[in-house]
Amino acid sequence: MPSSIITSRIGKRSAFSLVELVVVVLIVGILAAVAAPRMFNTASNARTNATRASLVIVRDAIELHRAQTGSYPAYKTLSTDLKGFMSGSFPSVQITSTNNNSSVRELTGDSAFEPSGPEGWAYNETTGSFYVNHIDGKNW
Repeated sequence: MPSSIITSRIGKRSAFSLVELVVVVLIVGILAAVAAPRMFNTASNARTNATRASLVIVRDAIELHRAQTGSYPAYKTLSTDLKGFMSGSFPSVQITSTNNNSSVRELTGDSAFEPSGPEGWAYNETTGSFYVNHIDGKNW
């Protein structure tokens, strides 16, 4: 009896069948299809959150400038006027089609979004309003 056990173990296969491999690949594919959109969306969420944080920092710096000097900083010298109120360089917008855009355009009306205007920041020196000029039209 012991010899028959030894011969039967030698005769058995020691590899996976094609059906088993296809099932495993199918399961891995389904898991990747579910997880991939969540992974790729995190980069977009990070850019949005970075822009919101930068917006808060600049708005606070504008208000600090106003509290110290009695007036809002001028549009043309905004980034240099706020250097003493912010640590580091003037932040850039991360969510525009041209990422890392730190340009500031003059805002004259109530709405920050202008489809024909450049993307980046929008600032109104008379009211101290500071927004993101973004192609989707969101006024943050």
